[in-house]
Amino acid sequence: MSSSPAQARPSAVPSARVGKLSYYHLLWDHELAELAPIMEALATHRREVLEHWYQLYLLHFGEERSLAQSEFFELCGLDLDATTETLRAGTFEQFVIRMRRIGVALAERRVPFAEVVASMHLFEESAIANFPPAVDPSMYRVFDKVSHCRIIALSEAYFRDQAALAAARIESLEKEADLLDGQPRTNFHGLVGVAPAMLRLRARIESAAGVRGTVLIVGESGTGKELVARALHECSRTPTAPFVALNCAAIPRDLIESELFGYKRGAFSGAAIDYPGLFRAAEGGTLFLDEITEMSAATQSKLLRALQERTVRPVGSTREVPFDVRVVASSNRDPQTAVSEGHLREDLYYRLQVNLIEVPPLRERLEDLPLLADHFIALFNRRTMRAAPIIGVEPQALEAMSRYSWPGNVRELSNAIESAFTFGESNMVRRADLPSAIAIAAGFAPAMQSAPAANTGTLSISDTECDLIRRALTSTGGNKLRAAKLLGISRKRLYARLRRYRIK
Repeated sequence: MSSSPAQARPSAVPSARVGKLSYYHLLWDHELAELAPIMEALATHRREVLEHWYQLYLLHFGEERSLAQSEFFELCGLDLDATTETLRAGTFEQFVIRMRRIGVALAERRVPFAEVVASMHLFEESAIANFPPAVDPSMYRVFDKVSHCRIIALSEAYFRDQAALAAARIESLEKEADLLDGQPRTNFHGLVGVAPAMLRLRARIESAAGVRGTVLIVGESGTGKELVARALHECSRTPTAPFVALNCAAIPRDLIESELFGYKRGAFSGAAIDYPGLFRAAEGGTLFLDEITEMSAATQSKLLRALQERTVRPVGSTREVPFDVRVVASSNRDPQTAVSEGHLREDLYYRLQVNLIEVPPLRERLEDLPLLADHFIALFNRRTMRAAPIIGVEPQALEAMSRYSWPGNVRELSNAIESAFTFGESNMVRRADLPSAIAIAAGFAPAMQSAPAANTGTLSISDTECDLIRRALTSTGGNKLRAAKLLGISRKRLYARLRRYRIK
């Protein structure tokens, strides 16, 4: 008697495989090994893959996209490098770790999850276009399974980060609800603190949020200028409208104009489609221009005209397009000094400083240190899923933190707490768990870890800095961008230190 199709179907499943089935229960060991030539080809054609991927991203999302061109190439370049480097080496565990870091970065930049998943599929299309010739057709199915593994790893980290942020805010609100005694809120739209300087800042934000005029936010690096911009947006009459941020220092000066105003197809080499620009992407909402003094004088002049006329002209177009956007700019320079030194046009400064908001440095509100430390501890407890959660800060550690001047401000404090999560072994943040620079500057001798018995001296500043860099690179698996963030310094400065200390 002949078999039915349903009865015959199981025989199509191989009875045995080489190696074992692992990696999210999708990939076999031998399949991972067979991907090496494809990963080699993608690494060789890295630029072509990224450019093809970006054009597909523009085509699919257009003015609704969340990432500026520079952000796309930064994050997706990390994604492509993680995929090719780890899978060529056959280290799937490192692949998952690096994918999770990218998932956190996407969540922090508030890229919608649907856009994340769709972009991952667009990567697969771009990658296949650069497969080596005469590739075994079965490898397309294997690569598809790898793509699903990427999405799983990204999704895990993405939603863990989102949940951590939400839980930290809920916990803060619950603590405030328990008080209900007229005390000021400790968390105001992500801005944590109740020092007098912070209460004045909140009052300025609430006053400026009620109008649609331009705003200039001034403050040192790491003080939270983007948080202030988001608080302005959330306190405005259109909090559900788009909030679009552009870091002017992260984009080459000759590309900022096309990012802001858009461009027409064929306006320049590589302009394969019409791109509306960030002004139109933020329609009805807020456009945040971080580090505006990094713009060229010519682009500042065009920005001033756009603010005055409330229209933009895309590159390659002869038509003005109106917009309804509130522009919020920021700078870590003193604006009047920036004007006198030629970094900021005087006429643009007068246009922007209609509503001027100054963000206080951390050293001027040290009474907020316990609140900020608790906030970051709650955030990292949920984000890292540490085996032994950290419950607080030891008094000696808090004393050292209160003596430190915090040149990197709140961002440096966040990195210090994250460092304690990475290297600490206690359920409390101890002084020894903090970066050595804090203990040295605060007048405490740094802890000597694994020092040779014959070494009876103390660590020099250079030794301490070198040790911190090595530990940061170890904890991030050699990811220099992540290590620089952990240390609270720029990537450029990290590379300079690597050369100085001959760290490979």
